This record gives sequence, C-alpha cells and structure tokens, in this order.
Amino acid sequence: MSLTPTRSRRVRPLALFAPALALAAALFGAPAAGGGSAAAADGSAAVSGTAAAGSLPCDLYAAGGTPCVAAHSTTRALYSAYNGPLYQVKRASDGATRDIGVLSTGGYADAAAQDAFCARTSCLITVIYDQSGRGNHLTQAPPGGFNGPAAGGYDNLAEASAAPVTVGGHKAYGVFIAPGTGYRNNNTHGIATGDQPEGMYAVLDGSHYNGGCCFDYGNAETSGLDTGNGHMEAIYFGNIKVWGYGTGNGPWVMADLENGLFSGVNAGYNANDPSVSHRFLTAVVKGGPNQWAIRAGNAQSGGLSTYYSGPRPNVSGYNPMKKEGAIILGIGGDNSNGSAGTFYEGVMTSGYPSDATENAVQANIDAAGYTAPAPAGGLTVGSKVSLRATTSCCTNDFLRHNSADSNAVIAPVTSSSPAADKAAATWTVRAGLGDASCVSFESADRPGQYLRHYDYRLRVDSNDGSALFRQDATFCPQAGHNGQGVSLRSANYPSDFVRHFDYNAYIAGDGGSHDWDSATAWADDTSWAVASPWA
Repeated sequence: MSLTPTRSRRVRPLALFAPALALAAALFGAPAAGGGSAAAADGSAAVSGTAAAGSLPCDLYAAGGTPCVAAHSTTRALYSAYNGPLYQVKRASDGATRDIGVLSTGGYADAAAQDAFCARTSCLITVIYDQSGRGNHLTQAPPGGFNGPAAGGYDNLAEASAAPVTVGGHKAYGVFIAPGTGYRNNNTHGIATGDQPEGMYAVLDGSHYNGGCCFDYGNAETSGLDTGNGHMEAIYFGNIKVWGYGTGNGPWVMADLENGLFSGVNAGYNANDPSVSHRFLTAVVKGGPNQWAIRAGNAQSGGLSTYYSGPRPNVSGYNPMKKEGAIILGIGGDNSNGSAGTFYEGVMTSGYPSDATENAVQANIDAAGYTAPAPAGGLTVGSKVSLRATTSCCTNDFLRHNSADSNAVIAPVTSSSPAADKAAATWTVRAGLGDASCVSFESADRPGQYLRHYDYRLRVDSNDGSALFRQDATFCPQAGHNGQGVSLRSANYPSDFVRHFDYNAYIAGDGGSHDWDSATAWADDTSWAVASPWA
C-alpha cells in the first residue's frame, strides 16, 4: 500500500479542520436541524414530510433486525424520521461553517443553502454527520502509516461543489475524493469489532475511480496503521490489481480486509467478480464468522447481484477476523491516500443483513432517482477551446502560454492577432491525466505538452509520465464562481482553482499566504468563459 512521494508545498489553512464544534459533534452527536428530531437508531421515530414511515435504508435495515450503527450521506436522509444536518461546509473567504440539512423530514439535501453560503468563494466539506444518533461522524483523516498533504500530515478535505448530482429531482452534492483526500473516525460507537457480524453499502459514482490505494468505505484500524490481516472490513472500488481483481479490466467492487483486496475466496484473481460500469453504483460488503459476501448493482434500476458469498479467504489471518471499528472514507486503513472516487451515501449495520433486506434497500436506492447533471461548461473531450477571462478588466484576454519561458499568462487575442498567438491560446481538451472524470489541456501548438501547475504557477510542460505530473495537469470543471463559464479546480489541491493574477496564471485559493491568493476579485479571476478555439 505504498504511495508515490509528492513535492513539498505550502499548506492552506483551510485544508485543516479542527474546530471545537466538529470535535464536540463527533463525540456527542449532531443536533437536529429545523426543530425536528433525529431518527432513533432503530428508525422507529414518527415521521412527517417526504419519506413514508419505514421506507428509507436505515428503516429497512432495522426492520430486518440489523440496524444501522452509522449512516452517512450528503444527498438525502437515510431514516424517514431524520431532520438533522447531513454535512458541514467551511467557507474559504472567512472560515465560517454551516451545517447543510434536509429540505424536509426524511427528504433530500438543501443544496440551495450550500450554494448561497458558498457563493463567489469555495467551500470544503468538513464533517459528514452520522444520522444514526451514535455520533459516528466523519471528519478530516489524521496521519497514519502514510501522511496526507494537508497541515500536520492530515488528508485534504473534499471541495463541496465538486460532485453535483440530482436526486429525486433535487440538486445535491456528493463527496468528491481526489488523491490525498480522506475522512475518518477512530473513536466510534457500536461498530463491529473482532469477528462480530456487520453489513455495509455505499452508493458511488461508478465512472470515477483510479488504480491508487485505496478508495474504501467501512471498518478499519483505530490507529491509522496496518495492524495485520483481518483488521479491516471495508468496501473497495477501483481498478488496482496489486492484491486482488476480477474479470475484465475493472473497476471492481472488492473487500479491503487489510493486506488484501479480495474479490472472492482466493487471493488475487476470482472469476465471479465482474468489472462494473454503472454511472451510479450500489456496492455491498458484509461479513460474519467465517462468512462474507460481495454484492453490487445499478443504483438507478434493477436489483443486486451476488459476486461472492462464502467462507473467509483461504489465506492465514482472516478467520477469525480482528476488526477494530474505526470508519474510513476514501482512504485505506493505514491512511494510504492515492485513490479517487465519489461517495453519495452509505451505512454500516450491526449484524449480518439478509439478502432480502439488502434487496429492499436497493429498491429504495433505485426509487431515490440518482441522475447525473449536465457537464459544466461544455468542455468536451477531444474538442479544441480557448479560455477567456471574465474579470471586467480583461474580457479580451485569453489563457495562453508564453513563447519564451512556457509560463501561462493571460493576454489579448483578436481576429487580427498573429497565428502564433492564436495557437498559443488554443487548447485540446483531454480526459484528465490524473482523473478521467476531470480534464487536462494539451497545448494545440505544442503537442504532448500540457497545462500544469508547478509550485502554484501554471505553465506548459511535456508529460513525463509521473503520477505527480498527471495530477498537476488535471483540472475539474464546475460552474463558474461568478456565474459565468467554468471554474477549474486543481485535482490534487481541492481548494485551489485556476486563476489569473497580475496577468500571470496560478492555482489559487480564496485567501492565503501568497499574493495570488488575494480575496479581491477572486470569484471573477477564477471564472473562465469557454470560447471557440482561435486555432
């Protein structure tokens, strides 16, 4: 579970979250919002609003005798009686935080509240609240066997608007995990330990994955260290083949049991675990004494398929299991944080759920109506574009590279400009080199050279094939911060966006230690109109 070392850079204060509010919430449970009461762990509280009583995932698990002991979602309530906060965001411009709740009891996320709070700046997701009432909230993952890129070796936090989605006809946001991003709770209540039985599911973006270790959701070590075989039980999704794999080229749903990603009873290859290609994916792992299973299905329609159900792996150390009861999201048990993925909702249960219970949960997920939004800004892979500044000073200026030193700048380009200037301001949109759900920009006049950041300055460089280059050259488009065009988030620095400052180009946060992080005109400077290519 090794990671590629990364270049040392300054850390943004926004990336590290440790206020007393979050700590108190993590210990004592989230308060209910809007005067409603949070659901009991058995899902039995009285209901009003969107969801019918007993109809949501944790209601169904409780009815099956395997109640949720952790329930996380940034898109909707998972109990029909839940009326508390789903997650918390922190604003870059002033460090203020806000809980984002549901539109109604048992309903969908109030994305409009996030949009209003984060308007003209950026936000990070600082807490993902546990709806079970047990206080098993997820916060910024601390260092473990591997350090993260944020201050003190913590992992990054997810940019709050990076994974827009529509659920039940309502706008919502998922948790976009870029490499280096992760959440954890090492001090949980009610999560299975030792060989105790448990179940878990997660709804994920089936098109967002990589071969890094390890995009997990589930049970992990409380120390953040690899403490041996059988000390984890978590859902894994991705296409790494180092420890285990199934048919095809992936991605696969597997179980991370520590020192092994298992696709079946054998270490390595198991033929019954297929590659999956659903845009929205339901992934299920459950385990008990010498019994475990992998199930998965399309989160938009249809049922669950069982890819494996049988005894524990035929490798020493996994029977009996030695689960420790921490909860992780987006990382491995030892804080391996090279993975990518998007999480929408998931739960962990007490007890080994029946297939019938999971099938009922899957039917509810299908009915929730997950759909993908239109891509931001019309950046179509394979097309050529030019990127025009939208700040009032510079609406005739385009992002281009210099001819002499390869640095990126903004400069005027018109129909009468020399052909070389037009070509320097034209980019070919490629699938993101470090994350295929994002984009990279290949220079139109320097094939093989890509726009990338290096010590925060943007420039064009030849692709050296390294993991660092691929991440530095990947940008994730979202709606423009000033309401125009697109804003382009750095794939590996989630609070930094492509910005022009004093006619040079950087990745920049909204406030920080460098001049180019200035809050003045930040929303305008980070918004780009996607224009027809000059060349």
